[in-house]
Amino acid sequence: MLLPNILLTGTPGVGKTTLGKELASRSGLKYINVGDLAREGQLYDGYDEEYECPILDEDRVVDELENQMSEGGVIVDYHGCDFFPERWFHIVFVLQADNSVLYKRLETRGYNEKKLKENIQCEIFQVLYEEALASYKEEIVHQLPSNKPEDLEDNINQILKWIEQWIKDHSS
Repeated sequence: MLLPNILLTGTPGVGKTTLGKELASRSGLKYINVGDLAREGQLYDGYDEEYECPILDEDRVVDELENQMSEGGVIVDYHGCDFFPERWFHIVFVLQADNSVLYKRLETRGYNEKKLKENIQCEIFQVLYEEALASYKEEIVHQLPSNKPEDLEDNINQILKWIEQWIKDHSS
């Protein structure tokens, strides 16, 4: 059976991982957190002193994921999306959170002031939504609110319905 590939993207702290893991458990699709994948496989290209984090080696990440993506049935979670091949995804969801909600979530993670400020600005200017629109066909890019527990449940139900319809439309 053909299964779709889904990209969950958005500013750090908007709830991609929470949504992705829950969606995978309810849909049977495979969940891949690109940050975890990079950590486990040491898929880095140096260290960014200013942001106090490793620099992702995007080419190695793409090579690492290629086979799984071509099989289908994968949910990918990452805050960037412009380096993934367009052919990989059947739908892209950009999660968004109110600035006050996002600020609290990032503060809880211990982000330094510079990182906090830049991530909030990223959300204000919808940087990742714009990146998604520039990287994929507009009709497959969708925004989802991610502020409260009810949003999570609504988003899961909406995506599960989409998966079900996609499978119907693509079964022979």
